[in-house]
Amino acid sequence: MSAHLEKTASQDHSTNGSSKDPEKGVDPAYVVPAENKFNFHPADLDRVQRRLKQRHVQMIAIAGTIGTGLFLGSGASLGRAGPAGALIGYIIVGSVAYSSLCAVGEMTSHAPISGTFPHFAARWVDPAWGFATGANYFYTNLITIPAEVTAAVLVLGFWDENHSHQIGYTALLCVAMSAINIFGVRWFGESEFFFSIIKLMLITGLIIAGLVIDLGGGPNHERIGFRYWRDPGAFNTYLKEGDTGRFLAILGVFVQAGFSFQGMELVAVSAAETENPRRNIAKAVRRVFYRIIFFYIVGIIVTGMLVPYNDDALLSAATSAAQSPYVIAIRRAGISGLPSVINAAVFSSAFSAGNSFLYCASRILYGLSVRGQAPKIFAYCTKKGLPIIAVLFCASFSLLSFMNVSNASGQVFTWFVNLSTIGGFFSWFSINLTYYRFYCGMKAQGIDRTKLIYFSSMQPWLSYWGMFWNAFFILFNGFDVFFDFNVSDFFTCYINVALFFIFYFGWKIWKKTKFWRASEMDFWTGVPTIEETETEYVPPRTISGKIFEALF
Repeated sequence: MSAHLEKTASQDHSTNGSSKDPEKGVDPAYVVPAENKFNFHPADLDRVQRRLKQRHVQMIAIAGTIGTGLFLGSGASLGRAGPAGALIGYIIVGSVAYSSLCAVGEMTSHAPISGTFPHFAARWVDPAWGFATGANYFYTNLITIPAEVTAAVLVLGFWDENHSHQIGYTALLCVAMSAINIFGVRWFGESEFFFSIIKLMLITGLIIAGLVIDLGGGPNHERIGFRYWRDPGAFNTYLKEGDTGRFLAILGVFVQAGFSFQGMELVAVSAAETENPRRNIAKAVRRVFYRIIFFYIVGIIVTGMLVPYNDDALLSAATSAAQSPYVIAIRRAGISGLPSVINAAVFSSAFSAGNSFLYCASRILYGLSVRGQAPKIFAYCTKKGLPIIAVLFCASFSLLSFMNVSNASGQVFTWFVNLSTIGGFFSWFSINLTYYRFYCGMKAQGIDRTKLIYFSSMQPWLSYWGMFWNAFFILFNGFDVFFDFNVSDFFTCYINVALFFIFYFGWKIWKKTKFWRASEMDFWTGVPTIEETETEYVPPRTISGKIFEALF
């Protein structure tokens, strides 16, 4: 494999003086011409700069997109399916998220370049599939930006219930979020590092506090144990009674849990702007499994121990920390002050998630642009490697959060939020499908993938698992609409399926692309060598250095 890795980009595009596009081969029918102004040559695509450090990447990997979906969504899942049903749902969705992260981590270990998995899909599945994947992931992240801004504003209602102040809060958050991304990737990395620390401290603190309260350590000294697993029970029912109702309740958890997990692939999106990307992303992916187990799975277990699934406070329409099972349990245990602290941390989490989705959307748009799948102007970078036009364009969509100030627009905005979750399942499916083709191509061309800095010994079985469940989520996410049919809910649940295939077949017909055979796949054009991206690893020698290495 070392011989392959030493193949330089200049050798790739010097043959016969022609330009080879890794997504389109050498067929002139759909080659995108190079243009010096935007630096479109496939051997030198990335104009962004590697300014994210190891600690940035590690924190982004686990906490970059954690928002209200985890802190408040766990309560909604508990209310829908009961403690055991919510746990089963989170375990299944967590395993699917992990399969997707392992897949994209291995592909990124080979090719840490802009465009990430949409570009991988174009190189190793079909250029049209890559375009559909990129367009889907782009608008999924784009719509999630105003969703998180809105969530952050609603969380502020815990302290300020004056509805007229929402406009000012919304404007302030949009400006702050945009400014962080406009200042550059270092500002983004530093902000997400500290926001992620706050999130992880909050999650850890809530789990510990929940266990203390459950075991009778609160001011009221009431020991709860697994009382609520017995009464009202471990499973709730939904739409139907009996086993059918319990099964449907677990199905209902999948979409909510998916919203909590989605965004973990952000670490791969940042690969082109990361120092030592292969080593740092490999390290991040290896650690995510244990973090999923602790922060998500243990967290949902503790949640189910604190509050019964039929609790009126849990089922209320509150959108601040007041709806969190932890806050409900803390208040009832007689602990004062903590709910405000928790709400402040939830607010910072919502803001951080919106900040991360803005970064992600702008980099996907940039990756599409440099490969001719979006207007070329979005490929423009400043001297410091910031795709400024892509950032400004994506930041403008944060203004959609003002829709929620108007009651008349609330339903439309809710549709957008639901669309983003289903779009995330399409992205995960595409990641796993692309990995399967990547695996076949490596095998067909005699490339030893075990020589990569990161590879998963459970592949390709993990990707089979991921493809099956993501297809299941996409097909059955709107099952409840068939029990009480209405057009708007059906549209919300399934329009994304139509959009994805419109993107796919539209690009395929327009560009006359083809499905790549394993022997035809291009694994080398425009991919930097290990020597170009990685510096020599120097292990820490001091105690503080070793602690920092263990944590980050």
